[in-house]
Amino acid sequence: MELKFANKITTFAHPIVMGIINCTPDSFFEDSRKQLQDEVLQLAEKHLKDGASILDLGAFSTRPGIHFISESEELNRIKEPLKWITSEFPEAWISVDTFRASIADFCLQNGAHIINDISGGQFDEQLLDVVSSYQSPYIVMHLQGTPETMHHDYVYGDISQDVVHYFEKRIAHYHSKGIQQLILDPGFGFSKSMNDNFRLLGHLEELKALSFPVLAGVSRKRMIWKTLESSPEQALNGTTVLNTVALLKGADILRVHDVREAVETVRLISQMYEG
Repeated sequence: MELKFANKITTFAHPIVMGIINCTPDSFFEDSRKQLQDEVLQLAEKHLKDGASILDLGAFSTRPGIHFISESEELNRIKEPLKWITSEFPEAWISVDTFRASIADFCLQNGAHIINDISGGQFDEQLLDVVSSYQSPYIVMHLQGTPETMHHDYVYGDISQDVVHYFEKRIAHYHSKGIQQLILDPGFGFSKSMNDNFRLLGHLEELKALSFPVLAGVSRKRMIWKTLESSPEQALNGTTVLNTVALLKGADILRVHDVREAVETVRLISQMYEG
């Protein structure tokens, strides 16, 4: 897998890990919420030392029951952390989790390299023009609905095939916009029932037929802790189990709160194939 942005090129021989940094007061996993400079930089440094290949910054919580914040508030939350991290860790790959064109444009101008859009351009079509103009890598997620309804359950025929068909249509649209560097995220926990999430994970390899890298983001999510009758704080072991399944099913990127454990999982699975 290869990522390119301007003169920055990185090739990855194995699956890689993306470390989450939530610049929010209300993300579902409390330990991931970092807003002060010291705590943002400490978490960024920890993620990188633990082996993260990408840092994923977000300033708009997409958990169930979210409060819909304005563009100005989202920008105010993310602009300083982005500056701190790019100044302190200039070699790091930085992804920004946003579905708004104005936020994407600001961040790509100011040190970010990747846009991670939960809506795949559905919530703000102009974001696609921004990504195209910068030729940045673009993570696109599957969901249905709006920001207010995206956590509702939707009815599917065959969940894995429905997601594949969704991406087939969206990929054609992205290509028409001149966007080539795509990463596909099946959207665990978004517009899917608990059973849908597990069925989709069990058939994750079907997305590989589309010939783009696949990102799995199950870290500490409801599909884990609700099934185990625990909590996000107690969901690390379950996260590692499902990350293992995702890797065996062909995931190229793990988006996680706990980088060291995910990196160790990648190393062990990779050794199995090399050994």
